[in-house]
Amino acid sequence: MIVCGTVQWQAVLRTISNGMKSKDIKNRDAKELSLVLFDIKAKMAKLSFELEANTLKDTSQIKKAKKDVARILTEIGSRK
Repeated sequence: MIVCGTVQWQAVLRTISNGMKSKDIKNRDAKELSLVLFDIKAKMAKLSFELEANTLKDTSQIKKAKKDVARILTEIGSRK
């Protein structure tokens, strides 16, 4: 996880943990979206390891993370 001391970045991380909404994604600039995308992919890797080790309790988190990645990539593509 990328650590930054700003309050705004902490709000972004809280949004990630709760699942990103389309309006949250549209309000972010490209740099923030790329950082969020990196963080979600790292979270997905961690979830994958937990799934293989049978320690993951809520498997729906993987599905939610994949949908968040798709939403972010769609928004990045539509801006170009």
